Amino acid sequence: MAVWFTADTHFGHAGARALYRRPFASVAEMDRGMVERWNATVGPEDEVWHLGDFALGMSGAASAALLDALPGRKRLILGNNDPPVTAELPGWASVGHYAEISVEGVGLVLCHYAFRSWNRMGKGWWNLHGHSHGRLRPLPRQADVGVDAWEFRPVCIAEITAKRRSRSVTAPG
Repeated sequence: MAVWFTADTHFGHAGARALYRRPFASVAEMDRGMVERWNATVGPEDEVWHLGDFALGMSGAASAALLDALPGRKRLILGNNDPPVTAELPGWASVGHYAEISVEGVGLVLCHYAFRSWNRMGKGWWNLHGHSHGRLRPLPRQADVGVDAWEFRPVCIAEITAKRRSRSVTAPG
């Protein structure tokens, strides 16, 4: 079982294409593209933490059908655009505002929002978040796992930490 992270899919959200400069010709193409990339990445036994803003402007039935079509055991950390109907979908294994977990020996603080400081920050824990759509400069051991920062697909902790290490090695000092 692998553990994946994602955020800010904004399924069904017509404004997302322009607001976040998504390279899709229509909302239907955007949704289809993200579903295809999710399905190519996540296996049925995998776990996916969705850090908020799952869908906008979709009925509860459409959101439920979409969630059911995505493989994995899905957990939702609520975002600012997740209405009660999204939180109440039966396809979520859990729903909350915040979580602390460990994956592959890496401690993680999960929230929709980026933190300036977080629990166990000084002990090497990471803050994974969404909300900023790849536009916020991260602090050390902090990463935006939103689809706009990761080619519209979920990402694993090894990819996150490798990307951050490569940036710190090549960043001007």
